Amino acid sequence: MQSRTALVEDLMERFPHVPKEAVFKEDLLRGGLAFDPSALSDNEDGDVKPKSYFIFSFDHGTLPELGEAALRRPPEEIVLTGGPYDLRRTVVSVRVNPSSPYRVASSEDGMLGLYLDGKRIADVGVPPMPEYYRHKLSNGKSVMEVAPTIQWGYLIYLTAFRVCQYFGAKEECQYCDINHNWRQHKAAGRPYTGVKDVDEVLEALEIIDKYDTAKTSTAYTLTGGAITSKVQGLDEADFYGRYAKAIEEYFPGRWIGKVVAQALPKDDVQRFKDYGVQIYHPNYEVWDEYLFKMYCPGKERYVGRDEWHKRILDSRDVFGARNVIPNFVAGVEMAEPFGFKTVDEAIASTTEGLRFFMSNGITPRFTTWCPEPTTPLGKENPNGAPLEYHIRLLDAYRSTMDEFGLSSPPGYGPSGAGRAVFSVSSFMDSLAPNQEAVEV
Repeated sequence: MQSRTALVEDLMERFPHVPKEAVFKEDLLRGGLAFDPSALSDNEDGDVKPKSYFIFSFDHGTLPELGEAALRRPPEEIVLTGGPYDLRRTVVSVRVNPSSPYRVASSEDGMLGLYLDGKRIADVGVPPMPEYYRHKLSNGKSVMEVAPTIQWGYLIYLTAFRVCQYFGAKEECQYCDINHNWRQHKAAGRPYTGVKDVDEVLEALEIIDKYDTAKTSTAYTLTGGAITSKVQGLDEADFYGRYAKAIEEYFPGRWIGKVVAQALPKDDVQRFKDYGVQIYHPNYEVWDEYLFKMYCPGKERYVGRDEWHKRILDSRDVFGARNVIPNFVAGVEMAEPFGFKTVDEAIASTTEGLRFFMSNGITPRFTTWCPEPTTPLGKENPNGAPLEYHIRLLDAYRSTMDEFGLSSPPGYGPSGAGRAVFSVSSFMDSLAPNQEAVEV
């Protein structure tokens, strides 16, 4: 059997124009990594910023299966540098997998490193505990619970609604564990606020603004589960939009405001814009028509794939094509039982979707699929998609962007290997170096 090192090095050789940093990053995101106890955090009482579980678990096991990593959280992210591959600075979101061939551990001199097949392949940096995490809200809640930051402090992630109204086997997206993640944190006795109070969010942001003196936090994302009826008497546009309205009134121009929501009718999208949102993420999840029906049954039932895509295109009239950035979950195209059987087929399908949107001026982005074990697709596909798929996707993504004359989307920080901070896929690492893209 080919070692993981041999597999990675073979792909680096076959795709030399894909940064080697992105090859390792995609492998860590798709398959997770293990942590020695010496590499875990001391939760909110230590010097390392702990994993916040900001919306999904992004783990390859449930909390009870993670051992000490469930009691002493791993870091939110790690940064890789150096080693025998001379890696440039690479920020990677942490996805815990105790059986991963990648392991973070301390050497005899106390320096953290990433080990693969028993060999140290990179130095590992961990995010320092930000000063704003050391201060509580007036009600005793932590800033990490209300307004965690990711992407090495660049993005404030505001999961305003911690569950999804697409509920049960006939409605939940088959790769999504948002509802289970809510349940497991409540079962473990962890604080995990279901609906975040607007005033709590403003108080947490006030603390961040006060102590983030370097202004590292540049954007916020408003998101949560889909709303098919109402929450607190509000539909989806008004529920999420009210947070943007309050933030923009209280902190005018301080952050780039983004919202991840369903593909809504144009009048609803206009309300987002009126509330002060600057970037709209109506995620299309997976391109293939059959797979969308199979893997996103609630979205197919309530909206439908064709209408979903029409609404994405319509939202250009409100936000401008540059500021409409739908996400897809890279890898579910190859998930059993209905996914493509070959990498060639999967890449062809996904590229068709990229061409559809990019030819209309819209630049999608993607999250690397983590097969969480409580989801139907995670149970069926514990190893996720082949690493080759992810590397070829990076190649196809950049080629399609070049074809249509597009550049890195706004609200994601700088692009380029050694510069990117977007941590849940390598699409920003694989693009040409650029400064922070500015929305239009």
